[in-house]
Amino acid sequence: MKVSDLVKELELTVFCSEENLDAIVKGGYTSDLLSDVMGHMEEGMLWITMQTHQNIVAVSTLKDAAAVLIVNGASPDEETLQKGIEEGVPLLGTPLSAFVVSGKIYQLLQNG
Repeated sequence: MKVSDLVKELELTVFCSEENLDAIVKGGYTSDLLSDVMGHMEEGMLWITMQTHQNIVAVSTLKDAAAVLIVNGASPDEETLQKGIEEGVPLLGTPLSAFVVSGKIYQLLQNG
């Protein structure tokens, strides 16, 4: 399933890098601790977090994430948006909690 499919199915907000939504989502990783993400998230995963600072772009680039999904209705700040545009990292948003959206994404990925 592509990032663009998840955006459509879950009515996600695309904050930046809409041109890079064709990446295949190989799984998901839900965490707000950067060191945890760096140590455990695999390439091609969708990172689900409540973090909004520009370090999320750096970590997602380092781990080659498919995209970053910011939960709880939060929005990235201007510096984070600019970094996301520069690095081509899709930053997405949802009003849902990390728990709820993780479950929905799991179901969508399992059903193909």
